[in-house]
Amino acid sequence: MAKDDKDKKGRGEKDIEIICRNRRAAHDFDLLDRLECGLVLQGTEVKSLRAGHAQLDDAFARIENGEVWLYGMEIPEYEYGNVLNHKPKRPRKLLLHRREIARFAGRAQQEGLTLIPLRLYFKNGRAKVELALARGKKKYDKRQTLRERDAQRQIERALSARQRRR
Repeated sequence: MAKDDKDKKGRGEKDIEIICRNRRAAHDFDLLDRLECGLVLQGTEVKSLRAGHAQLDDAFARIENGEVWLYGMEIPEYEYGNVLNHKPKRPRKLLLHRREIARFAGRAQQEGLTLIPLRLYFKNGRAKVELALARGKKKYDKRQTLRERDAQRQIERALSARQRRR
């Protein structure tokens, strides 16, 4: 693979520039399935995204009338915009094929499943959102995940210390 083919975050995909991530998603949810979606944006929203301004913290997606809409994502107004600037928290339509919407709609209607955005990025110059089908974690699930992570870290430390002694 050529050096130019790697993105800025080392994922191996071509021309990906990550704008923001939903860091709490993996902590608060069990992520079951992922899907890449396009976004319908206005001109000043694109300019604001190119400047690196966006938040996915409280965002979620909902399927309405055979279309997928993203709610709660904030794209601040473009600093150099005029009176025709966009609304920061307006609902935004996501672009998916009908079969993808049908597949996700069927699974999302199961009890406790929701669609949440994981990251927002530019891929080959177009704004994309990575959506995940997720199940909310209970408090004890979150504690269990933290315990497992701590145990894994301790194992890795012990192994690296053992290898250094050799």
